[in-house]
Amino acid sequence: MDSDEAPSAWLAIWITLRDELALPPASDLTSTCIRLVVAVLLGALLGYDRERQDSAAGLRTHMLVALGAALMVIGAQQSGMDSADMSRVLQGIVAGIGFLGAGAIIKLNEKEQIKGLTTAATIWSTAAIGVAAGLGLAITAAAATLLALAILALLPRVERHIARKNDGENPRPG
Repeated sequence: MDSDEAPSAWLAIWITLRDELALPPASDLTSTCIRLVVAVLLGALLGYDRERQDSAAGLRTHMLVALGAALMVIGAQQSGMDSADMSRVLQGIVAGIGFLGAGAIIKLNEKEQIKGLTTAATIWSTAAIGVAAGLGLAITAAAATLLALAILALLPRVERHIARKNDGENPRPG
């Protein structure tokens, strides 16, 4: 190969790689990466809370759920799916996450004491946040994350207050 043929050969190789790997333009690639990173970071915030509560599904699980949900909708968008097909992708995500959330729920004893419902709901919410981030709705995803964090932080206090009030009104026989 002489020196005149070398640049055209490399160009042909680059074009073939670009086409085979479906490399998007730099702006599209940047947008995709930002959406994935936003999903992972927001999932991490919810996962951190669950990790602090020593839940079975913690930081890594929530990050991966958000990443997976975002990736599914991004992939669907990039493949050119119409809204009906995108709707089926979203239905699949919701159904699949339901199974993952069900795995976080444990029945502890015969008195029907259930553990893990909040974690299951957080996994479900994390998937929805990942979908929003994947669709490019970062502000919506961030707002939902803040609301979820507020619920996880504030509601246990309200629940303890209600429980104390109920115990005071209905003293148990001793």
